[in-house]
Amino acid sequence: MGDKTKIEWTDASWNPVTGCSKVSQGCKNCYAERMTKRLTAMGSDRYRNGFRVTLHPDSLDEPRKWKKGRVVFVNSMSDLFHDDIPLSYIQRVFSTMRDCPHHTFQVLTKRSERLAELASNLPWPGNVWMGVSVEDSRVMHRIADLQNVPAAVRFLSLEPLIGPLSEISLNGVHWVIVGGESGPKHRFIQVDWVRDIKRQCVSANVPFFFKQWGNLLPKCHANCSHEHAPQLKIQSPHNPEKINIYFRVVKKAAGRSLDGRTWDEYPA
Repeated sequence: MGDKTKIEWTDASWNPVTGCSKVSQGCKNCYAERMTKRLTAMGSDRYRNGFRVTLHPDSLDEPRKWKKGRVVFVNSMSDLFHDDIPLSYIQRVFSTMRDCPHHTFQVLTKRSERLAELASNLPWPGNVWMGVSVEDSRVMHRIADLQNVPAAVRFLSLEPLIGPLSEISLNGVHWVIVGGESGPKHRFIQVDWVRDIKRQCVSANVPFFFKQWGNLLPKCHANCSHEHAPQLKIQSPHNPEKINIYFRVVKKAAGRSLDGRTWDEYPA
């Protein structure tokens, strides 16, 4: 079976490619790079090249061996549309996905320009969901690139959300995931940013999935069990007179509740 994952919106991961490089601020504290350093130090042969892009053709047939259908995140340790990955190899990955209709494959990229460029050269079976990562307003163009891709399900991963995203174009978008940043040097997420995105999704009738607060829990969503946690005061970017208070906690303690409930909506 695929590698088990703790990612809340999928069942397993499949990595026919490992390694990547940074393209925007969302990559600054890359968890895959951090995990790769650990695996390389442990002597894992798959990570013998460190975080350099490395193809693993021996992994291409793995999903064909999984009898039980599952939701699979493709390339959690890389980006399938990285410039160093040949089109012919991407086509082989898509061929495997096409040949395994009992699985649902989720592909996520920050390289939306190359996705748009290559989309017409790829098969788009109904079990392939295509998404782009959008961490702040500087990379909103990725949404327009995605909207022209003929995937059955198109989704946005607004994670790590490090800035407000107002007036998101949700035409042709079937799912939105939002999450704060976790891990070392994590950046903060504003409650109002999350609420505004949820409002836009509700208005457009687009399923909304709130993945996590990360390592900074807004005080307004905390309970008495967090009262002794270290606090951080952050000035509101929209109102200089407003100071927001956050608790520094582990990701699990911060949870993923928004305004008293969890949001686990999926595309139909």
